[in-house]
Amino acid sequence: MLAAPRIPRRPSLRTARRCGAFALSGALISAAALALSGCSAGHSGDSLALAAANGNMQQSLVGSYQTVKLNDDRDLTFNQLLGINNKGYIAGYFGSGAAGHPNKGYVLVPPFAQRDFRNENFPGSAQTQVTGINDTGITVGFWANAAGANLGFYWQNGRFHNVNFPTKNNAKPAVNQLLGVNNTGTAVGFYNDSAGNAVGYAYNIKTHRFKVITVAGATSLTAAAVNNHGATAGFYTNAAGTTVGYLQLHNGRTTTISFPGAASTQIFGLNDSDEVVGQYTTGSGNSAVTHGFAWLNGKFGTVDIPSGSSTTVNGINDEGDLVGFFTDAAGNTDGFLALP
Repeated sequence: MLAAPRIPRRPSLRTARRCGAFALSGALISAAALALSGCSAGHSGDSLALAAANGNMQQSLVGSYQTVKLNDDRDLTFNQLLGINNKGYIAGYFGSGAAGHPNKGYVLVPPFAQRDFRNENFPGSAQTQVTGINDTGITVGFWANAAGANLGFYWQNGRFHNVNFPTKNNAKPAVNQLLGVNNTGTAVGFYNDSAGNAVGYAYNIKTHRFKVITVAGATSLTAAAVNNHGATAGFYTNAAGTTVGYLQLHNGRTTTISFPGAASTQIFGLNDSDEVVGQYTTGSGNSAVTHGFAWLNGKFGTVDIPSGSSTTVNGINDEGDLVGFFTDAAGNTDGFLALP
């Protein structure tokens, strides 16, 4: 099984999104996706309210969202949607990684019919996850070989390229994952060192240079997202052993983000307004519950799919569209798209 990717809006009015030769607003994309609900078991509509964590919530984080369950019919037991760009293209994969359910990567394009799941799997891989996508169509992710090692990659102009941090201090088997990419070709991710700690880094696709990402007090750090201003976001473990999120601007200014009262907080997505999304956990052990969230300018909003027992928000674009996954009543993991 692959190591799980720990692996995000302008407060103005929504603008039209350009999809191929057609300009589609979020509302039209949502309507197109909802129209699929009678055609496939993998598509259905729902709605959610993004609840404020306090009475001082930013307006852009509050209100009704139209949600659509989007699953590849080739494995309705497990789908995760992990990233979305400003054209509405979504990165994800199906398959839990268990026997008979290998991870298989895809890019999903509007209007999100079954035919719109485009396979993207590293040649010769045992498993592949596509974790991030930018507006130029570059995707990033990771793949597993027969020995169980995780190896990072980016896909550009029809070709796959391996990306693995140059170090001899690797875990065995190696764990190396790319999780996000911006429009300038900067990708972020992490590798695990020989002690099992995550080391976050950025990789420039044009220059092929690496840069370690650090946060003071972090003992293990995962860089999960990067925006077009050079800000990165992710999560780290602090000296007390608690997992918290972070947002680090291009100038190095870093904000620690921890959902009030949560046992842990992880950030997976980031847009150009420095709005982040992710998940937080309450309780522990068998009583632990996972909730999705959005954060902007110090204000939190909880994102829970009404029909699910747990929710994770994994990606956000500049329109404020969200993608992620939730656990349904049957115990399946379903992908979702939420449009404000």
